[in-house]
Amino acid sequence: MIEWPNNLVEDIARRRCVLVLGSGVSKNSVNDEGLRPKDWNEFLRSASENINGKTEIRKQIKAGDYLTACELIKKELGREDFNTLVKKEFLTPGFKPAKIHEHIFNLDSRVIITPNFDKIYDTYANTASHGNIIVKKFTEHDIADNIRRPEPLIIKIHGSVESPDDLIFTRKDYSEARTKYRDFYHLIDALSVTHTFVFIGCGTNDPDIRLILEDYSFRFSRNKKHFMVMPKNALHAKVRTIINETMSLKSLLYDPKDNHTLLTSSLENLVKEVEIKREDLANTRKW
Repeated sequence: MIEWPNNLVEDIARRRCVLVLGSGVSKNSVNDEGLRPKDWNEFLRSASENINGKTEIRKQIKAGDYLTACELIKKELGREDFNTLVKKEFLTPGFKPAKIHEHIFNLDSRVIITPNFDKIYDTYANTASHGNIIVKKFTEHDIADNIRRPEPLIIKIHGSVESPDDLIFTRKDYSEARTKYRDFYHLIDALSVTHTFVFIGCGTNDPDIRLILEDYSFRFSRNKKHFMVMPKNALHAKVRTIINETMSLKSLLYDPKDNHTLLTSSLENLVKEVEIKREDLANTRKW
């Protein structure tokens, strides 16, 4: 079970946290056929199965260069077929929310960021809140206004599956977005300074996440650390130490056995701890 640090519990209780939800969260979902959403590696391998250049694409995947692999696949398939494939994999299967989505929702974070372009958490949150959640993609120009408004906000930093032309999925997409939407990235940088980020179901190989955290770490080396929840076997201990130091992170580890059930139960406990802290803050008026 994850032991949640007291300062993290308090930051969440005070709504000074930004939850960042990665593909590991979506992996908890299943559809009526018992299928789970593919992660990036699985999607690329599946997409490359019956196209030309498969050998080179698989070489890039094995090397961990998913951006180049996806670029090759997109060029081989063409825009229309690639967009159809993305929708087929992440929209039409009808993945259902899991308990982990409920616990994340019950943390009642003001801002949630996700690189996921599926709609699993978005749909659950809007259903549970009776449509009270605002969902914004990185391409929209009123995100700053919505950050300052009281309504809960989900920011999709890589786009959403219903608009596949605007997804950040390839090396070219990342480069273009960094220039074209630089004001958006300034907003995310600002949030990283004013809020504690908690990464759930994320890896450290996403270029956006890596750049934000490395920049924060070296500009504000004495500032509070962010948190990354990860399986204890995800990284070698020495590698994890380097990543924690260069990204100003504190790792919160758990045993991933039984399909990461310990993560779900740990989040359930976190909800209880946060609720107790909020009651205490309300009674003492130490907001």
